[in-house]
Amino acid sequence: MSVDSDTSLVDSFGRQVSYLRLSVTDRCDFRCVYCMDEEMSFVPRSEVLSHEEIQLLVEVFVSLGVRKLRLTGGEPLVRKNIVELCASLSRIPGLDELVMTSNGSRMAQFAGPLRKAGVKRVNISLDSLNHARFRELTRTGKLDEVLSGIDAACDAGFEALKLNAVILKGRNDDEVEALIDYAINKQIDISFIEEMPLGVISEHSRAESFLSSDELKQRIATRWDLDDPLKVSRIAGPSVYYPIQGTHSKVGFISPHSHNFCAACNRVRVTAEGKLLLCLGNEHSADLKTLMRRFPGDKQRLRHAIVKAMNLKPEKHHFDLHSPPDIVRFMNATGG
Repeated sequence: MSVDSDTSLVDSFGRQVSYLRLSVTDRCDFRCVYCMDEEMSFVPRSEVLSHEEIQLLVEVFVSLGVRKLRLTGGEPLVRKNIVELCASLSRIPGLDELVMTSNGSRMAQFAGPLRKAGVKRVNISLDSLNHARFRELTRTGKLDEVLSGIDAACDAGFEALKLNAVILKGRNDDEVEALIDYAINKQIDISFIEEMPLGVISEHSRAESFLSSDELKQRIATRWDLDDPLKVSRIAGPSVYYPIQGTHSKVGFISPHSHNFCAACNRVRVTAEGKLLLCLGNEHSADLKTLMRRFPGDKQRLRHAIVKAMNLKPEKHHFDLHSPPDIVRFMNATGG
């Protein structure tokens, strides 16, 4: 099945794309060990999409049926005038959800303004509640700043707030229960993520640090009673959520290794420099920035390029923890 209509985003496997993850910068104030090298080279600012290009791009995606937009980085809050960009994007007719993923380091300053700008929900990364370990995992992060950011996000009135934790065996897996306790006390949700093998790292062995979602779920179930997994909407992400009985919180699992979720994939990604990635775990892509800069403001040409690119979306990804990664780009290039 090929895509030849400029009216919707359906790939060659019949999956409809309704969710766009857009990286507004590849820069970040952290250097998390599973995400990037300690010494990084970033895209020149002239190669990063401008606010006007982002606005145009999102308007076209929404016209093609995208209903959920997640702003990512790197760390999106290091992007200049990010609040103004959010306010502009939130006003696009047809966009149902404007959400953001952040490391939380600047959320204390930005939570209120982001909510007023139309951001509905926020995900914040939190891999440890131990100050020394948090610093070790992030290399540069300060736990107190992130915890203050989470408090500010709780107070800002977002429709939902969720924590994301990448769990590494022997590094922070002994904190799973403490992280859940923290989420329950805050009456928010938490998702545990299997590490994704993107980019070549030397800090640890991904095979040795891998901890499957099934192992985590079994451990968690010895302490908490979990309800049946929730059915999610068509524009939801890959996390499978289990309500924790007797609480206001849910625990989620994102399992790119142990439970490949590609069959229901409804997502595409755009990098900070305007490359449309059809799959996080593959290099299939289309260069939208060059098109936009060659034909400024040409929505029809851009629509056609995006729809045509759907034919490049692969059926699924293939991750192998025991071989060098096929994907050399780091997570900061796409925001997950």
